[in-house]
Amino acid sequence: MATDTIQGNQPPEEHEFSPEEHRRVLVIVFALMLGMFLAALDQSIVSTALPTIAGDLHNLNELSWVVTSYLITSTISLPLWGKLGDLFGRKKLFQASIVVFLAGSILSGLSHSMVQLIVFRAIQGIGAGGLMVGSQAIVGDVIPPRQRGRYMGYFGIAFGLSSVLGPLAGGWFTQHVSWRWIFYINVPIGILALVAIAVVLKIPAHRVAHKIDYWGMALLSAGVVCLILMLTWGGTQYAWASSTIIGLGVASAVLLAAFCFVELKVSEPIISLQLFSNRTFSAASAVGFVIGFTMFGSIVYLPLYLQVVHGATPTMSGLELLPMVAGMLITFVMSGQLVTRTGRYKMFPILGSAVVALGLVLLSRLGPDTAFSYAAVGMFIVGLGLGLVMQILVVAVQNAVPHSQLGTATATATFFRSIGGAFGVAVLGDVFNNRLLHELRTNLSATQLARMVKGGSVAINPAQIDQLPVAQRTQVIDAFSHTLQTVFVFAIPFAIVAFGLSWLMKEIPLRTQAHVATEPVFDAPGEYSGL
Repeated sequence: MATDTIQGNQPPEEHEFSPEEHRRVLVIVFALMLGMFLAALDQSIVSTALPTIAGDLHNLNELSWVVTSYLITSTISLPLWGKLGDLFGRKKLFQASIVVFLAGSILSGLSHSMVQLIVFRAIQGIGAGGLMVGSQAIVGDVIPPRQRGRYMGYFGIAFGLSSVLGPLAGGWFTQHVSWRWIFYINVPIGILALVAIAVVLKIPAHRVAHKIDYWGMALLSAGVVCLILMLTWGGTQYAWASSTIIGLGVASAVLLAAFCFVELKVSEPIISLQLFSNRTFSAASAVGFVIGFTMFGSIVYLPLYLQVVHGATPTMSGLELLPMVAGMLITFVMSGQLVTRTGRYKMFPILGSAVVALGLVLLSRLGPDTAFSYAAVGMFIVGLGLGLVMQILVVAVQNAVPHSQLGTATATATFFRSIGGAFGVAVLGDVFNNRLLHELRTNLSATQLARMVKGGSVAINPAQIDQLPVAQRTQVIDAFSHTLQTVFVFAIPFAIVAFGLSWLMKEIPLRTQAHVATEPVFDAPGEYSGL
C-alpha cells in the first residue's frame, strides 16, 4: 500500500466534539500551550534585546549566533525527542524538556561573555526542541486531524501572544532593568507549565521493544553543525576557499551521507527515510524548510531596522512589530477554522507563501525616510502569509502517517522547518555582515572605520550610533539601511520556491478519529477527574 494513501480511506465527513469533550480538550491544550509559549517567547523576547546584548558583550558580528545556537540545538534534538516519545510516552519527556529549557535560561541570564551566552542558549535550544515536538505530537494523540486545525489555531494564539509580549518584555527589560531578565522571566512560566502538565495531562504510554539510534543521532548532529558553521563562517571569519571552510563542507557531506547509510540499516532509525516516499510528508517538509529559512533568516533583522534605521527604542521596536503579529494571529485562527469546516488544507500553504513573498518585496524597500505606516503594511502582510503556512503543515503531516510514526513524523517535519531557520539565520547573517562591512568601508574614513570594526567584526550598538556626529551617524544609518534591504531582497526567491513546492502536496482527506480517542488523556480535579 502506498504511504500516501495510508490514512486516505477515511470518509471526509465532519466530526464535532460534544461540549463536554470540547472542554476536556481545552484543558489539555492549555497545558500544552504553556510549554509552546515558553519556546516561542524565548525566540521573540531576545529579538529586541540583541543589539544591546551584542554591544554590551562587544561583538555585533556574532549577533546571529545568539539565535543560531538556539536553532541548531533545538533542531538537532527534535528527531531524538520525537523518537523517544514514540518509544516511552510523551508526558515525561515533555516535562524533562521544560527542566532542560529552564536550566539553559538561568545560565543564559548569568552569561558574561558572548561565548558563554551562545553555549547556554544552545542548552536552552535542546529543551525547546522537546517543547516544540512534544506539544504538537501530544495534540496528534488526542485530537482528530479534522478537528486539529481548530485547536492548532489556539496554539497560533499562544505563538502570537508570545510574539506580542516577547518584544515588549524584551525591550522593557533591556531599557529599564537588564537584558538578563529576558531569560530569568522564563522560570516562573516554566514552573507553572510543569505543574499544569503534571495535573491535567495523562497520555497512555505503550512501551515497545526499542533500540535507540545513537549513531544516527551523533552523525546527524555533527553533520548539521559542520554545515551551519561552514555557512556562517564562510566569507566572514574565513575565505570561502580556505581550508577551514572546505574542510567543514567535506566533513558535513561525509557525515550526512554516513547518517543516511546508518538510517537504512538500523531497526529504529531516528529519522525514517521511508517517510520520504510519502509525497505529502516530503512536500510539507520541503515547504517547511524554505519557509523557516525565509522567516527566521529575514525577520530576525526587523528589530535592527526599527532601532538603528528608524530610531526606535528597544521597547518601542517591540510595539512596532505588532502589525506582523496581528497578521499572524488573524490567519492562524482563520486557517484553522477553515480546515476544520472544509477538511481541505492544500490551498493555505500555496496562498501563504505567495503572501510572504509579497510582504518581503515591500520590506525590501524600507529606507531611513520610509514612513512607519509603510513598514507596518509590509510586516502585516508577512504575518498574514506565515499564519497561513506554519500550523497547517503540521496537520498535513500528522494526517498522512500511521500513529506508530506520529512523533517521528512530527519531529522530522519540525526539524526541517527549524533547520531551514538555522540555515536562514546563518546564510542571511553572512549576507548582512559582508554587505554591512562593504557599505561602511565605502562610506567611512579609515579612522572612523577602525572605531567600529574590530577584527573584522562590527562592534557598535544603537545607543553608540546615536552618539556619533550627525554626518557620520547619517552614513552609518544609510549603511545599515542598504544592508537590510539586501537581506530582504535575498529572502524573496526562497518564498517563491516555497510557493512552487506547495503545489506538490497531495491533499489526503482528514481523519475524523483521534489516535487515542477512546483512552483517558488527562487528570484534573473536579468534574474532569476520573477520565
